[in-house]
Amino acid sequence: MADTLWQRLRGWLKPADAAHATTPSASARASGAHAKVAESLRQLLDDPTIPPSIRSELATDFGRIESMLARIEREELHVAVFGRVSAGKSALGNALLGRQAFTVGVLHGTTTTAEHASLNLSPLNEAAQGGLVLIDTPGINELDGEARERLAFDVAEVSDLVVFVADGDLTRDELDALKTLAATQRPLLLALNKADRYGDDERESLLTHLRQRVHGLIHDEDVIAVAAQPSPRTVVDTDAQGHEHTHRQVRTAEVVALRERLLAIAQREGKTLSALNAGLYAGRLTDQVSARIAESRRALASRLIRHYCLAKGVAVALNPIPIADLLAAAGLDAAMVLQLSRVYGLPLSRAESGRLVAVISAQLAALMGAIWGVQLLASGLKGVSAGLSVVVTAAAQGALGWYATVLIGRAAERYLVAGKSWGELGPKRAVAEIVASLDRDSILREAREEILKRLKSR
Repeated sequence: MADTLWQRLRGWLKPADAAHATTPSASARASGAHAKVAESLRQLLDDPTIPPSIRSELATDFGRIESMLARIEREELHVAVFGRVSAGKSALGNALLGRQAFTVGVLHGTTTTAEHASLNLSPLNEAAQGGLVLIDTPGINELDGEARERLAFDVAEVSDLVVFVADGDLTRDELDALKTLAATQRPLLLALNKADRYGDDERESLLTHLRQRVHGLIHDEDVIAVAAQPSPRTVVDTDAQGHEHTHRQVRTAEVVALRERLLAIAQREGKTLSALNAGLYAGRLTDQVSARIAESRRALASRLIRHYCLAKGVAVALNPIPIADLLAAAGLDAAMVLQLSRVYGLPLSRAESGRLVAVISAQLAALMGAIWGVQLLASGLKGVSAGLSVVVTAAAQGALGWYATVLIGRAAERYLVAGKSWGELGPKRAVAEIVASLDRDSILREAREEILKRLKSR
């Protein structure tokens, strides 16, 4: 699941596939990778091993996977328009679309949400295969650093590439946002908007400066000058009588270079980008699912171990027959390990469970021989005194039994989580680390209190 999807994805989507996607063989490889990612998404959505409770908790994420699968099947490429308030993000989106799809306002914060469900999505070019879809986003300078970083990742999750809009030299916040976006592994383009404000030499000088500042984050050819809403031009006309008349002439948007660059990327590597983005998101989701399942199993295992600790502690405390309490305790430990193996989906037989308890107990005996000696002495004392010393020894011996069960349960849990393996260092090191990680005194104190409470109630 989570541990294999991204490995498979990296194998399918070689960088060369995107770089040379115009060749028939590379195109075929990209199509094959596209189909494999789509199939992996379907498997994730239909995975019967994911508990309903976890599906419910992550319903929004699974819904996003469904929408990503749909857009892969429609062969769409999603492009987020990102940048500072007033840099002209929405205006640039409208200019690329050739119509008013996004709200353009003079007030800061006109676009206030980056939630995928509420964004305006429109095809950029019906002629492009599957089409490009633009996503408008809030301005970064209306947000604090943490919110800006979260927005950047949210934008990346719903887009395949990002057009970052600036209207001059980059501020520190803009450069930080670009670095955050670059870390999401999405291709970036930098659009220098309002380029009509500069003369030719000044514009080229600014583009060169911007390319130097974003070196390593954005390719030089992806730093492009645009003018989404060029300022009207003053035009002087002379009529037949020789009189001059001045008027303002509206100019058309200058976004051809950016549009052509987007279409070229879509045609060359659109399939790869959409599949890669979906695979990255699916990988994060499967990691979340695995973590939730692991957390759920740990919680269930903790309750199970406590249940057997209580049963063993009370049984050992109440058993008046010499040594028999220790034998009964061993049986309870084996039963507990058997149940734990089912919790972790790696069921053991009774014989395997018994052998695992024996291995763990042997390591514990080597580490804590004095404790087991005290327990054995207390058990024998019951026989010598015909059971009269049970009141004196019951809580202490029961607490030791409780503690031993905690150790055996945690050691068995570690063995199962590792896929029925002790790892390279073997059971001795694993058990020693479990012993070192637990607070013996607090466990014994809790055990004595709980056992005494149960004894008094009988």
